[in-house]
This record gives sequence, structure tokens and C-alpha cells, in this order.
Amino acid sequence: MADPSSYRPKAGQIPDSPGVYKFRDEHGRVIYVGKAKSLRQRLSSYFQDLAGLHPRTRTMVTTAASVEWTVVGTEVEALQLEYSWIKEYDPRFNVKYRDDKSYPYLAVTLNEEFPRVQVMRGAKKKGVRYFGPYGHAWAIRETVDLMLRVFPVRTCSAGVFKRSAQIGRPCLLGYIGKCSAPCVGRVTPEEHRELAEEFCDFMAGRTGAYIRRLEKGMQDAAEEMEYEKAARLRDDVVALKRALEKNAVVLADATDADLIAVAEDELEAAVQIFHVRGGRVRGQRGWVTDKVEEVGTAGLVEHALQQLYGEESGDAVPKEVLVPALPDPVEPVAEWLAGRRGSRVDLRIPQRGDKKDLMATVQRNAQQALALHKTKRASDLTTRSRALEEIAEALGLDSAPLRIECFDVSHLQGQDVVASMVVFEDGLARKSEYRRFQIKTFEGQDDVRAMHEVVSRRFRRYLAEKQKTGEWELDGEDVPEDSGRDDNGRPKRFAYPPQLLVVDGGQPQVAAARRALDELGVADVAVCGLAKRLEEVWLPDDDDPVVLPRTSEGLYLLQRVRDEAHRFAIAYQRGKRTRTMRASPLDAVAGLGETRKRALLKHFGSVKKLRAATVEQLCEVPGVGRRTAESVAAALAASAPPVPAVNTATGEILDGNEG
Repeated sequence: MADPSSYRPKAGQIPDSPGVYKFRDEHGRVIYVGKAKSLRQRLSSYFQDLAGLHPRTRTMVTTAASVEWTVVGTEVEALQLEYSWIKEYDPRFNVKYRDDKSYPYLAVTLNEEFPRVQVMRGAKKKGVRYFGPYGHAWAIRETVDLMLRVFPVRTCSAGVFKRSAQIGRPCLLGYIGKCSAPCVGRVTPEEHRELAEEFCDFMAGRTGAYIRRLEKGMQDAAEEMEYEKAARLRDDVVALKRALEKNAVVLADATDADLIAVAEDELEAAVQIFHVRGGRVRGQRGWVTDKVEEVGTAGLVEHALQQLYGEESGDAVPKEVLVPALPDPVEPVAEWLAGRRGSRVDLRIPQRGDKKDLMATVQRNAQQALALHKTKRASDLTTRSRALEEIAEALGLDSAPLRIECFDVSHLQGQDVVASMVVFEDGLARKSEYRRFQIKTFEGQDDVRAMHEVVSRRFRRYLAEKQKTGEWELDGEDVPEDSGRDDNGRPKRFAYPPQLLVVDGGQPQVAAARRALDELGVADVAVCGLAKRLEEVWLPDDDDPVVLPRTSEGLYLLQRVRDEAHRFAIAYQRGKRTRTMRASPLDAVAGLGETRKRALLKHFGSVKKLRAATVEQLCEVPGVGRRTAESVAAALAASAPPVPAVNTATGEILDGNEG
């Protein structure tokens, strides 16, 4: 635990101007990012008497080992830089919203020659128009199915599209009129793109004018006695109106707005967002977060706005944003939103009428989301804190192990020996820092030797990175020119040591890990092992295990860490085994590339039929000449399984030692 006075800036050193500041821990990792209208006033508040600080703030300043800041011109610039740094460094003590589930979007791939309508999840892609998010994927498909009658845009995958173009026949949707079949040239690329843009306009809320145009066309066709055309337009109008009925009008005057509600307690908060376009609810999403920093409702709203609109621009930011509390100060946030949209954004608290009623509905959704999240044991901050404290007490550690690394070894009867390293921070998996190791120095079922090698390799890398980041400077040693940092100035991930090293195994594996650390001179990392048989916790040099109660949150966390390491190691080992088993006898043919291998297998259907083919038959495959065919035939003959000998008198199969 660091003393904040040891790194407190000198009096008068901090500028009295807007800026963004970063707290770093002893390993140089950014653990908190904040912004301030006055850096001097804000930073001075962190260095008062520890007893007067909020418990979370106190934990942050005692974990930190240094503070630095960047001066900017305006509060808007500070807001932008704060968002960029939080996104880049992922600081442990900042509020980080995470989706409470994966939400599907209706996406139109305008970046393709023939745009496609589809359901998409995950990160947004450039050049793709998104609508939503929606609560369920089936809701998107129902809406699209109704609209394809009027806007017959392509919905097929790239493989289906290419196949239909090759055979010159459209898929089923093309035959029933729900696709304009650009794959076979029924429409030009320009005509198909126009259809896709009309589809996007309708989904964006510009519905009234389009329906009125269809109704007028229907009337004109009826007057001219073109009754089939009029009937078709009538059915189009009915289909579009049915699609609109799925989203009831909640706000009059075709309002475009986002409504944000927050439900919180002392430890956690849930945020719900309703996206209203054209007066109708077009999408909904939710986030949850641990309140790892001292923050109120206004601060949670500001963080939500940053995450919601940080990478959006244009009409993705609506004219109105309705919130339960305004950020303090509100002017920089409103100016930032206006900059993202390109015009003024009305950021306010609804006071009366339909908007206030709808906000109450969003608030109820947020409260339900928080209650549901509380039931998830692994995501409960209080439970995780108790688990870490129980582990520290059981193992005799000075403080809770905020970073835990677990190692596991996997092999198949001594072959393809691999190992895994998983990382848990604050009781949660940090998958971006998982590592896989291939044991190359030996083969065999020696888990103890493999564990020693893996731990040695991991901490040799740690010591090398520690020297490169300049920590040896404190001991008077020279710092190499290579700082050991990446392009963004952050220490490489192996520069961070764990407070606790867990191995999957009992006393022998624990002893091997401890011996590896001792050989490297690493003395500040605790080691334990978790044996699967009785879930006993083993410590180095102890003849008896530590037995945690079955209901212990600490044991539950150690089991999750161990099981995750085992899963990660097994997945890697199986992947290597699969790649080995997939080796083809064609690999031995010099100069035979993947394209011609696939052509041969596709032509004959299997390796067995390929092996039975003659050189002349092999030459019939496009791209295979006689010399290549002879090489293929020779390689397949050499790899053919031996033909068992048969006793002609009895019909019995003889083994290899009999005549």
C-alpha cells in the first residue's frame, strides 16, 4: 500500500486550468483517468487526509504510485481526451459499462456493391447502416420479412449469392418476389442500391411520405383500370403498415430522442436506454457497472453519454437526449454532443407529459435490470471482494490478491504438451491477457517439469520487461534505450506480476512453481495449488493442505480460476491435435499448393477414390499436368495402408509376423 504523500506533486506545480489526469500504479499501469475544470483543485482533493476520502477513492490513491496530467484548452477537449484514454487504457478504477446481453441490430451493408440486409451483433463496421438494437433477433426477421415485399433487397450470404450467379438461377426468395435477384442481373447495381437506400429511409422513420406515395399510385392505377397493379400496391401498403404496428407510437410529432435511466445502489448501477425514432421505440439496450469510483447519478449519466455516443456521429445522435440528472457542468457535454451530431442537441430532464411517462417506463426497466444482475453471483462486487479477502486470510497474504494468474498443463499421453496462463483481476477474467505455451524442450507425461518450465518462461519475460520499463533505475542500474513499451506508451503486458500464482495440481506442481520463482529471484509473488480430488489448497513447504469451507466464496473463485485455466489449456491442446490429424498425404507432394489440393479432392470426392485414380484420370483435373499427376500418384501409393496377408486355405487374415 503506497503513501499518497510519496508522489504528491509539489505546491504550485499543478496548473490551474482544464485538463485530464492519470494515476499509475507501481508497474506503470494506468489505474484511473479523470478530467477537471481546474487540475489544481481536483488533484489537491486526492491528497487530503485518507480518513476524509471515500473508501473507493482511498483504495485508488493508495494503489497508485504516480500521477501525471495533460493540459487542454477547453472542457470539451478534456471530455474528449478523457473518453479516448479510458477507451485506450481500460483503467481499473474507472466506471466501465458492459452490456447486460448481446443485442442484435438490423444492418444494411451499404459498403458492398450489392447491399445486404441482415442481423448483426458485436462491434459496428464502417460503411454499414445500423438500426436498433432490438430485444430479440426474431423481431428483426419478422419486420424484414414484411418489408421485403416492398423493398426486395438481397438478404442472402456471400456464398449463396456467388453460387446463384454461377448457375444463373436465383434462390427461392428471388422466385417468390422477396428479392430483386441482382445475382442474375434482374436489376442493375444502381437500381438495387436505390432499393437499399429506400429501405434505410423507411427504417429511419421517414414512413409517412412513402406510404402516401404508394396509396396515390394505387388510386391512379385503379382509375386507369390497372387493377392488378393497384392490388399489388394495396398489399404493399398493408405490409408496411403491419411492420409499423409492431412499434407503437409513444411520442407525438414524430420525435427523435434517446431516453436514459439509471438505477443504482451503493455498489452497482444499471443503465437502460430507449431509442425513439419517428415517435416509435426503435431499439433498447442496457448496461451494468460496478461503482469502483465515487460517482453519483450525474456522473453515471455523463459516462453513459460518453460510451453511447463516443464513436457515433451524424444522425446516430438524436435531436433530444432525455436523462434523469444533468452532468455537472452540463455545457461542455451539450457542446460535445452537438459536435458529434453537427447541430444542436437538447440535453434535459423531462418534466411532464408523455416524455416523463416514458422515462418512468425506462426507469422501471433499469431497476429490473439491476435486480436481475444482483442475482448473478460472479458479477457481484461485494461477493468478489469477500472472496479475495477470504483467499488473503486463508493464505496469509498481506492484502487481497487483485491480480491472480493460474497455470495448467495439458497433453495427450505425453504428446503435444501445452500449457495455459489465465488472468483474473478483481475477481473477473481478463481474457485479453491470457497466454498459451507450447512445451518444446521435452515430450512425456511430466507435469511437474512442464510447470517449472512454463513458470520460468513467464517470469523471465516479466523480469526482462521490468528492466526495459526502467524499474531497475531505482537500483542504480542503466536503463536500456528500448523502453519496453508499446506504440501507445503502455508497458507490455508481461511487465505486470500477479499477487497470487495458482497452479492446477497438488504439492509437486506447487513446489515446481515455487522453485522456478526462487531460481529467478522473484520473492514477492505468493504461490498455491488447487488439487481437483478434494479441492484442497496447497502451499509451498507445507505438508498439510489448507481446507476452505465448501460454501466459501474464496474457494468458489479459486475453482473458477482453475477451471478456466483447464478449459483454455484443453482448447489449445485439442486444436493442435486436430491440426496434426488433418495432415493429408498430398502434403508430401512438392509444388502442390492448396488450390490444386482442393481441386483434386473436390474432383474425386475423397482420398480413397483419389488413391485409386490413374495418372490419366488425375490429368483430367484442371491445373494438374502429367508430371504433377505422377508425383501425386507416387505420394498416395507410398502412404497407402498395408494390405493384410490372407491365408488362402482358411481365409484368415495373418498378422505381420506370420508367413
